[in-house]
Parts: sequence; C-alpha cells; structure tokens
Amino acid sequence: VLSPILIIVFLLGFIDSNSPIFIQERVGRNKKPFKLFKFRTMPVKTKSVASHLVDNRSITFYGSILRKTKLDELPQLWNVLTGDMSLVGPRPERPLYVEKFRKDIPAYMLRHKMKAGMTGWAQINGWRGDTSIEKRIECDLYYIRNWSLWMDISIVAMTFWKGFINKNAY
Repeated sequence: VLSPILIIVFLLGFIDSNSPIFIQERVGRNKKPFKLFKFRTMPVKTKSVASHLVDNRSITFYGSILRKTKLDELPQLWNVLTGDMSLVGPRPERPLYVEKFRKDIPAYMLRHKMKAGMTGWAQINGWRGDTSIEKRIECDLYYIRNWSLWMDISIVAMTFWKGFINKNAY
C-alpha cells in the first residue's frame, strides 16, 4: 500500500540530496544497538548535533516537508519488519544520549525493556522534535506502565489523526 509513496519520496530525496536514505545507530530493546533508517532531510555534509536538536537552516525545503509530515520515518517500516522496532513504543535514542539520559533522568532505562517504536504516546501528545526530554520520558513510562493492545491501536489511529502534522516537528 505504501510502495508508491515510498518510491516517490525516495526519488525526490535522491534529486534533493543525491543520498535519500540516512542510517543512524540507535539503542533498542535490552540496550541492543541497531541501524535506524530514515529519509534524509539535511544535505549530506550536514551533521546533526542530536536527533532532536538541529540547526533548522540546514534542513532542506523538501526535508522540512518530510519532517513535518513524518514521511521521513517511513523507512523505519524496514526496522519493524526486521524486528528491531515495533509500530508503537518509546522512540529510540542514539547511544550517546542513552548514556547521558540514564544518568540524568530517573527510570530512563525502563524504556529499554520493550521495543522502540515508530510512534508512541509522547509523539501523539505533542512531545516530539525540540521539546522536553523529561516530558517525553514521562510519556514513555506512562505507556510502558499502562500498555494494552487497545492503547497501541489508539496510538496508531491518533498518529494518523494528529501525529503527521505537528507544531513541534521541524
């Protein structure tokens, strides 16, 4: 179903930056590292300081559309198919930030007891992009402690309803 969208976004990304796929190491369930796939939103030579702290001037026009609509996340379906991620769960972080947050935020490491997700409770509640990491973790812990199949179904539905366009996306 998503193949036409994936092909179009891939081809436009190739035109925009000559390298449409971005691969970055993230930490998943049981602290296991994995390669996360995304559509590229910045020029190839630009380096991101953090997954959520980026100089917005370095993001291409095409990339800003992908980020605001979350279409840059679609390649993570491959991560779901390979078992590294789930559709719903806490968003994965880079190893550098896992080490920092584990020291600074109580109960942070509980998020690594389950698979990382493409979307989650924090994202549908507006805690994505350049927002409070503490609030995101609070939402992740709420999700973990209150998980149910119905909650996952609701999160997926709300992702389509209000998660694609978000004022905190950049």
